[in-house]
Amino acid sequence: MNVTARGTNDGQTRQRRLDIYLNDHLAGATAGAELVRRMVQEHGDSPYGDDLKNLAAEISQDRQALLRLLADLDVPVKHYKVYGAWLGEKIGRVKPNGRLLRRSGLAVLVELEALRLGVQGKALLWRALLSVSAQDSRLDSDRLEQLLQRAVQQSETLDSLHGRAVTALLSPTPLLAATSQATTGKDAPS
Repeated sequence: MNVTARGTNDGQTRQRRLDIYLNDHLAGATAGAELVRRMVQEHGDSPYGDDLKNLAAEISQDRQALLRLLADLDVPVKHYKVYGAWLGEKIGRVKPNGRLLRRSGLAVLVELEALRLGVQGKALLWRALLSVSAQDSRLDSDRLEQLLQRAVQQSETLDSLHGRAVTALLSPTPLLAATSQATTGKDAPS
């Protein structure tokens, strides 16, 4: 690591770190956008469809915002990372789930957890960039704050979907799940 005697980073080293950091997040955003898009295809007609469709649109918009940010910061897109993440999401679909030829109900639970982790990482990205925006005029602090708030809202939506899926899939008695659904007025994902 190139650090001067005063402890400040050399500009070239900072840019290289930024390149890696933002491209890693772009890879994650690519995988997340693919995952939520597939979830909409599979669950779009369920009671969770509207939430998933909104999440898919926002996650896609956030990925586009990140691409614009890379351009604003003169960070070249590392296509091998983007393609690798895209492929990784596809490979991640092939996992043991207790069934031979079809998806189990547990898949939605695991997918919601994966999305939640991705959104948490995205929020940390926006927070990190926001913290250095005062020193870098290329970073729009108002826009970063909006993106951060949207990530917080996405986390809340995913937490709600996850809670409903847990009740439907892991509840010890069907009566408890039915009671919970009657209370919330919402069904669990299939």
